[in-house]
Amino acid sequence: MNRTTLSLAAVATALAAVTGFAALTAPGADAGATPAAAAGPAARLPVERSSALCPAPSDSDVADTTYTSFTPQGAPAAGSPDKPGAPRADLVTAVSPDAAKSAKGGKKPVAEPLLGLTQLGKPVIKETKGGDATALIGSASGAAAPGWTTQQTTALAAGDGRGLLGLTCPAPDTDLWFPGASASADRQDYVHLTNPDDAAVVADVDLYGPEGELKSQLTEGVTVPARSSVPVLLSTLTGGAETEDVTVHVTTRSGRVGAAVRAAHDEQGGDWLTASADPAAGQVLPGIPADATSVRLVAYAPGEDDADLKIQLAGKTGTFTPAAAQSLRVKSGMTAAIDLKNLTRGEAGSLVLTPSQPGRKTPVVAALKVVRGSGDKQETAFIPASGPVGERATVADNRADGGTLMLTAPTADAEVEVTASAGTAGGQPATKTYTVKRGTTMALTPPVPAGLKGSYALTVQTVSGGPVHAARMLAAPEDGIPMFTVQPLTDDRGTVEIPTARQDLTVLTD
Repeated sequence: MNRTTLSLAAVATALAAVTGFAALTAPGADAGATPAAAAGPAARLPVERSSALCPAPSDSDVADTTYTSFTPQGAPAAGSPDKPGAPRADLVTAVSPDAAKSAKGGKKPVAEPLLGLTQLGKPVIKETKGGDATALIGSASGAAAPGWTTQQTTALAAGDGRGLLGLTCPAPDTDLWFPGASASADRQDYVHLTNPDDAAVVADVDLYGPEGELKSQLTEGVTVPARSSVPVLLSTLTGGAETEDVTVHVTTRSGRVGAAVRAAHDEQGGDWLTASADPAAGQVLPGIPADATSVRLVAYAPGEDDADLKIQLAGKTGTFTPAAAQSLRVKSGMTAAIDLKNLTRGEAGSLVLTPSQPGRKTPVVAALKVVRGSGDKQETAFIPASGPVGERATVADNRADGGTLMLTAPTADAEVEVTASAGTAGGQPATKTYTVKRGTTMALTPPVPAGLKGSYALTVQTVSGGPVHAARMLAAPEDGIPMFTVQPLTDDRGTVEIPTARQDLTVLTD
C-alpha cells in the first residue's frame, strides 16, 4: 500500500534516522568524533575519547611497577574549534570479581583513582610496590584523547618470570590473536581479560597448537564481570596436555575486552605478549636486539589455506634471507614455529614475512620470542607483528639510559621525526629527524630532553616516504641478568575519518 502522507511525528523520526548517519565513527575506532555537518570531502577529526586497560602487573611481593601516562603536545583538540575539549585522562582500579561478590548491602565496590593526566606534552607517573596492584581501567577525553598512551613497567627481581615486564596498555577489542604463547611445563602463561564496561562480557579463549585446535576444558567461555579483570592460566584449558607453541584467539560474544598474555619461564624470565597485528599476507616484526642469543618465530594461519612464508631480516645495511631458515610453511588452523639461529649477526634488525609465492595472499599472524643472555642469566621478551607508525605513534617510560629505538622501512626510503617529551619531573623537549633507507633497520639511542628529570615519552611521526615500523627496547640489567622489554610503536589513531553525509528525503516515500 502506498502512503501519500506521513504524520508530523513520523517525518521527524525519519529525518532523525537519516541525519543520524552523520554521527558514525570509523570501524574499530574507540572514540567518536564531531559528526560531518553536510555533504562534502571526508574530513579527519580528532577523537573525543580513548580507552586503555592495564592488567594486574604481578602477584609477587618483590614487584615494583611504574605506570606512565602521556598525551603528545600539539595533538589536535577534540571538539569544535572555539570550544576545545579540556584534557583529562584517568586510570582507576578495576573491581575484582571477588570484591564484587563480597560487596555488602548490594552496593557496588568503588573504583579508586590511581593516576590522572591534565597536561599535554608532559608524562605523569605512579609507582606501586608488591603484589596487591589490581588491573586498571583508563579513559581519556577532550584534548587528552588523541594519542593518549599508558605504559606499565614492572621490575621483578626474583621468582618465576623474573625480569623486566613492559606493556603498552591495550585498547579494548573484540577479536585478538596471540601467537607465541605456551602451555608447556616450564611456562606459566596467563591471558588477562579486562572488561571496561558496565555489563558483563563472555569471552571465548581458543588455543591452537602444531596439530590444530586444542581441546579446551572451558566450553562456556570466560565471564568477565563489569569493570573487572580475570586471569586465565592457559594450561588449565588443555586438560594437562603440554604444548610449547600455542596461538591464543580471544573473541567476545558481546561487548569488548582488553587482553594480554603474561608469560613466565622457569629459567628465561618473562614478559607480556601483546596481540599480533590483524591477519595479513605480509607481516613486519620490528625490534630484535643486536645481542639476541635466541629468536623463535611463531606463526598461525587462521584462514582455509596454508601459508608459505619467505623469511627475511632487515638489518643495518639491507635485507637478507637467513641461510638457516629461509621459509616457513604454516598449515591452515595450525601453529608453526622455527628457531632462527644466529639471526642478528650482532646487528639489530626486524623480521619481514612475505608470501613465498607473490600471487598467494594467505593471511597470517605472527610473533617472536627473543632471549638475551645465557645459562642462568637469560631474559625473555616478545615481539608481535605490528603495523606502521603511520601519522604518529608514541611510547612512554623512556629513561636517560637503557633505551634503543629501532626504525624499519621495509618497502621505501622514509623520513621520520622523533620527539622526546619533557620529563616527568623536568626537562625540555628535543626533536631529531632521521632518514631510514629502504630495506634497513636503524637502531639508535633516542634523543633525550635537555635537563631531563624522571622519565619521558617518545613520539615518532612519518614526515615523508614509505611506511615505517618501529619498536622501543628498554634495558635495565640487574645482577648480571640482561633484563629488557620491547614495545612496538603503532599508529595512535588520534584522528578518525568522518564520512560525508547528506539528507535524502526519498526515504520518506515508498
